[in-house]
Amino acid sequence: MSGHSKWSTIKRQKGAADIKRGQMFTKIANSITIAVKQGGAVTDPESNSRLRLAIDVARSQNMPKENIQRAIDRGAGKGGAGDLQEIIYEGFTLGGVSVVIEAATDNPTRTTAEIKNLFSKSGASFGQPGSSSYQFQRVGLITVSKTKSFDDIFAAAAESGAEDVEEVGEDIFIYTEPTQLGKVKDELSSRGFTTVDASYYLKPMSKVKVENKETYERVLNFLSSLEGLDDVQKVYSNLSYET
Repeated sequence: MSGHSKWSTIKRQKGAADIKRGQMFTKIANSITIAVKQGGAVTDPESNSRLRLAIDVARSQNMPKENIQRAIDRGAGKGGAGDLQEIIYEGFTLGGVSVVIEAATDNPTRTTAEIKNLFSKSGASFGQPGSSSYQFQRVGLITVSKTKSFDDIFAAAAESGAEDVEEVGEDIFIYTEPTQLGKVKDELSSRGFTTVDASYYLKPMSKVKVENKETYERVLNFLSSLEGLDDVQKVYSNLSYET
């Protein structure tokens, strides 16, 4: 599989593909709010690593400072945070592909109904908690521009505490332990490497290849439809994109 294809796949799984700018800002703002709420209302990025990463993403997408601050305040209970909460959904698509969906919503009933409806229309099976997530490993994923040789980046990543390194097109994927994501990112930045993205990621422990072309396309459309929902933050699957 080409690097371009795989990079497109990763972006899709991280919920960053084909999202309108306004919708993208909403998703990023929700991730900031959730980071504050899950971090015990800690609003200092230096003391809340998840918040720090969310803010980094917001800045990389040129999100206005006032939008970022509003999302932080919302998570701290200012400005009507409501009951915004993070919910994980799981299930299986046609071809036996496992799916995990991360959502942020202030109306779980609405969000659950929307997601279940998509599962039903797509011939997918909505699962119980834990039904598919055990097939994924939570890791930190840092994407670095290949401004230096792969060997140089590999050596720097290893010295910084990374777990694995993968070359994909013009980018290098660096995998870390979740707790080491911020540390490795900072270390690489201090060494002069350009970080394209850094976030937590559910890495499939094995892939499922869908041989039937029609089924394969239906699975792709299903994953894209999930990502198009306003309340969905990220969609992960163990679909093999090799053809």
